[in-house]
Amino acid sequence: GQPCAPQQPGELLVRGPHVCAGYWNNPSASAAAIEADGWLQTGDVAICDEEGYYTIVGRMKDMIISGGENIYPAEVENVIISHTAVTEVAVIGLPDEKWGEIACAIVVGNEAETSEEDIIRFCAEKLSRYKLPKKVIFIEVIPRNPAGKVLKRVLREQFV
Repeated sequence: GQPCAPQQPGELLVRGPHVCAGYWNNPSASAAAIEADGWLQTGDVAICDEEGYYTIVGRMKDMIISGGENIYPAEVENVIISHTAVTEVAVIGLPDEKWGEIACAIVVGNEAETSEEDIIRFCAEKLSRYKLPKKVIFIEVIPRNPAGKVLKRVLREQFV
């Protein structure tokens, strides 16, 4: 409920005449998404820079909390997709007894050119230790909806 400092991630809230009044015939969803003073909770995680420009870095529902630290899958995905042997990637949280959740990278790529250890080592050069995927799973195709959006819910159901 408070503004974040520059470069600190937080949930993006919007308010104005362009924002919907609520969900059709769904007052409980409306109450959960729209605060009493009219702010719509978008579910997007954003960072505001010093000049006031916002960058969306992920979704609240996709955020992984591992050992009390927030991991934004989009940040990890952006690193992994830059690996030359990777053609697609999705990062999801998997339950873990010690950490609560761990980051798991679901990768489409050339397994002859890379491995789980290689992907983790590659990430270690660019990410903080707590953000590293603890598990890498290679698959043939990442499931997507008709609009091309990755179906992380399907991946969670498949690998949890």
